[in-house]
Amino acid sequence: MTLAQKQPDYDVIAVGAGFAGLGLIHYMREAGLSVRVFDKATDIGGTWTWNRYPGAASDSECYYYCLSFSKELLQEWRWSVRYPGWEENLSYMHFVADRCDMWPHIQLNTEIVSADFQEDTGFWLIKSADGDEFTCKYFTSAMGMISQPVIPDFRNMDKFQGPCFHSSRWPHEGLDYAGKRVAIIGSGATTVQMLPVVAQTAESVTVFQRTANFVMPAVQKEMTSDWEKEIKDNYDEIISNRRNHVFGMPFDSPVGRDLADTPADEVQAILEEHWSRGSFRFVFETFDDLLTNAESNRIAGDFVIRKMLEKVRDPDVADMLTPKGYPFFAKRPPLDHGYHETFNRENVNLVDIKDREPIVEFTSTGIRTTQNDYDFDIIVLATGFQAYTGAQESLAIRGRNGLLLKDKWEEVSASIMGVFVAEFPNLFMVTGPQAPFANLPTSIEQNAMYIADCLKKMEGEGLAICEPKQSAEDAWVAETAAIHEQTLMAQGDKVNSWMMGANLKDKKPRVLIYFGGANVYYDRMRESVEAGFPEVQFEQQVS
Repeated sequence: MTLAQKQPDYDVIAVGAGFAGLGLIHYMREAGLSVRVFDKATDIGGTWTWNRYPGAASDSECYYYCLSFSKELLQEWRWSVRYPGWEENLSYMHFVADRCDMWPHIQLNTEIVSADFQEDTGFWLIKSADGDEFTCKYFTSAMGMISQPVIPDFRNMDKFQGPCFHSSRWPHEGLDYAGKRVAIIGSGATTVQMLPVVAQTAESVTVFQRTANFVMPAVQKEMTSDWEKEIKDNYDEIISNRRNHVFGMPFDSPVGRDLADTPADEVQAILEEHWSRGSFRFVFETFDDLLTNAESNRIAGDFVIRKMLEKVRDPDVADMLTPKGYPFFAKRPPLDHGYHETFNRENVNLVDIKDREPIVEFTSTGIRTTQNDYDFDIIVLATGFQAYTGAQESLAIRGRNGLLLKDKWEEVSASIMGVFVAEFPNLFMVTGPQAPFANLPTSIEQNAMYIADCLKKMEGEGLAICEPKQSAEDAWVAETAAIHEQTLMAQGDKVNSWMMGANLKDKKPRVLIYFGGANVYYDRMRESVEAGFPEVQFEQQVS
């Protein structure tokens, strides 16, 4: 049966109405395809719809944490601060959807629960939680790399009688924590942002920490008219530099020097200079060998620790906040908005649940450790996400012969460039597993353009099936693993890093990120387009 004999409801169905969903709408429409984006949320925004906890903000600077397909939008939108909070990011996404007339392509309040490849028609059958069914030629995951929360399984969690929720499910109606006793379980990026805000009005805040983090300065600042003019006058260069950077940011890369070859006094001066600038520039604009040379990494890590802990008065608290047993950047370091200083407040407590006071159970009034009973009014689970694969595995996605994607990924989260998956025809992902670790809007747009180019080829040549080659998938998995082993991020399994899926109890750590450079990765996609997508096999009709 050829596809011409039957028409699906849409050419493209995507799940997820965040940056990826909006980017797909633009590039699919540009390719002349009908597109429908579903999201179970009540609003667009993805991350910025779900993550509404106090202090939630981007860790990338505003002027490059955005979509770049329209020069007009880049010029029109006005950011207020260097790192916008969730409200401003959400407003920006509404601005994009409004100005580009994207709303007719978006369906909210619709939870997609399954996607099945129909081998007789070559279409995907998509089902919602309400029992509605939709068909499409091409099914795309736009659900993001950190959208599926990890919920811990502490004993008797259901006994606690107060509010208890994951940080990414902060009540949209708001939550009055002023004068309340608050527990935060976890000490990653979310807690680094949340704690300084909550501690201002809460009666007390107790942070239950498993692993201390390297934390770098954000150096938040307001957007001035002069700074805004400089950005907008140079947007072409900024977007070009962003595309050609190893982590998708408009920084100098490489900077042309290694710490190992630099005199010690110059090293400290360079580190100090870039520390004062804030953002990830400390890593990407100082030395080229911080993530590959163990001694260079140690020197930079010791510098970070010294800077962090000079803000903490209590020596015992400082010791608990000192990262131990893993290299700098083996866990993704968050940016600081006053985190360490907050532990000097009388109403803030830190509990080491790894080495000193493991959590035993929840009680009706709080949390019991091996040493103490703590009473709380509110418990926040800042316990991270199942990165890169969680969102896709939360759906029942079935490819050839009913193969469940979750089952295929049981041992290795395999893909081709984080976009294709062998045995899953006409399935695409935006920033799926084994895509690069990079500024997300950059990678999202590059992925969306790549997918659009593939679909243009299919539509233009009357092709029905895009079948990823197993040999190409095996090659990409092997290449990604080989590069990963050359970096210090390979030690992330020592500290339960989400970048390796090592924060999950039911799965082995795995290689989830391509560390060969985002710019190299984008070049590889462009080479693939120019070569006619050699990673996949095309068929003109359903076999």
